[in-house]
Amino acid sequence: MKRILLILVILLLPIPLLAFDFTLHKQQGSEAGPTLLIVGGIQGDEPGGFNAAALLATRYQIKKGSLWIVPNLNFHSILERSRGLHGDMNRKFDSLPKTDPEFHQVVRIKKIINDAQVDLVFNLHDGSGFYRMETIDHLHSPDRWGQSCVIDQQELSGHKFGNLAELSEKTIERVNAAALSTQHHFRLKNTKTAAGDDEMQQTLTYYAIRNNKPAFGIEASKSFPTHIRAYYHLLAMEAYMEQAGVDFSRDFPLTPEGIEQALKENILVSFGNGRIKLELNNLRQTLNYFPLPKDASLGFSSNNPLVAILLHRDRYQIYYGNNRLSFLKPQYFDYDDSLEKIDILIDGVEKPIKFGSTVPVDRDFLVRGKKGYRVNVIGFKKPGGGNESDLTIGEQQIIDRFSIDNNGKIFRVEVYRDKRFSGMVLVDFGEKLEKKEPLVSQAALLEKTSRQN
Repeated sequence: MKRILLILVILLLPIPLLAFDFTLHKQQGSEAGPTLLIVGGIQGDEPGGFNAAALLATRYQIKKGSLWIVPNLNFHSILERSRGLHGDMNRKFDSLPKTDPEFHQVVRIKKIINDAQVDLVFNLHDGSGFYRMETIDHLHSPDRWGQSCVIDQQELSGHKFGNLAELSEKTIERVNAAALSTQHHFRLKNTKTAAGDDEMQQTLTYYAIRNNKPAFGIEASKSFPTHIRAYYHLLAMEAYMEQAGVDFSRDFPLTPEGIEQALKENILVSFGNGRIKLELNNLRQTLNYFPLPKDASLGFSSNNPLVAILLHRDRYQIYYGNNRLSFLKPQYFDYDDSLEKIDILIDGVEKPIKFGSTVPVDRDFLVRGKKGYRVNVIGFKKPGGGNESDLTIGEQQIIDRFSIDNNGKIFRVEVYRDKRFSGMVLVDFGEKLEKKEPLVSQAALLEKTSRQN
């Protein structure tokens, strides 16, 4: 069964906090099995957790059982690289006044935790240092959280998956067998929350325990770069998934190198109902005179739940998680939908190319002219100016600084009908591109999210 990806990109204007609401992504296997709820980003300065959760939502395929994934629970804090813009969200699950700015998000995630279909709950964190039962130094002590599986109590009586310590010990054994160093080994941290740990009694996992849901925290050390943290999160999650009976596959190797690559590649954003699509890896810092629609209802979309677009003064900022990737300096147009594709002669072979596509070019290209439409190749200067259709253009004829990528290889081909923008095709003089994941429109996403929640 095809995985179900519920993806959201938010156009962030000066609007209420609810615009930063999290997204729920459900992946259902073809065989029945348990449902695991996986939460990332409850604290916005822990990228290992929310990036691992995003990979589970976008790069894993479930064959048996289900994954429900919230990769961006505290999305506003993620974007601001803050533990919590309105206080620590992971201390708001005991009691919370309705006046709290995050009241809506907390109530909504509680409802998801309590859904009858959810069998186990996981909260992915990045913790300081390395948890050890005895103090070795300031980074290795009982006060640290990194490299641990965290439980609130030994077991949850009467539940199929209530053997919390046993499941975690087996997970730790699996993680440590694949650890990059013995210094990275995980330990089991039992906070014994009910015995009087007032702070832990306010957490998401203990809320789940109090509502008869087995719950676990996974803490990767903040001493590591993001892709190494995500490596340990995914090692742990795969071990828990296998013990629970969830069968899965993924489309990248579970190695630090494989994860580092997966966190960069095939992350797309679309504008104007797909008439413009950009891959976010290696974008220039600023893209000037970018043709964006006057009508905001045309929407934005992405194939990754950590992508967001923020308006800052006269430019849009493209974010992926807590990393700002690029600025778009817009030039606003009415959009023309009378044309869906253009004919381009690519290295001597003519092909119909749909707007929003990126096409590899080895030697040169030529856009066939069409009556009533004007072609503008950004960075190419036609003597005398005007329509740039029916011209053979090679890479050396386009000014490098007008490329959309830092390597100077990918260029914009824009088509206009009078003063209306019809669409954009990207020509890539670099390596041939692999097939990208389909984009999910914002309208379709909101409809699916509302229906499933």
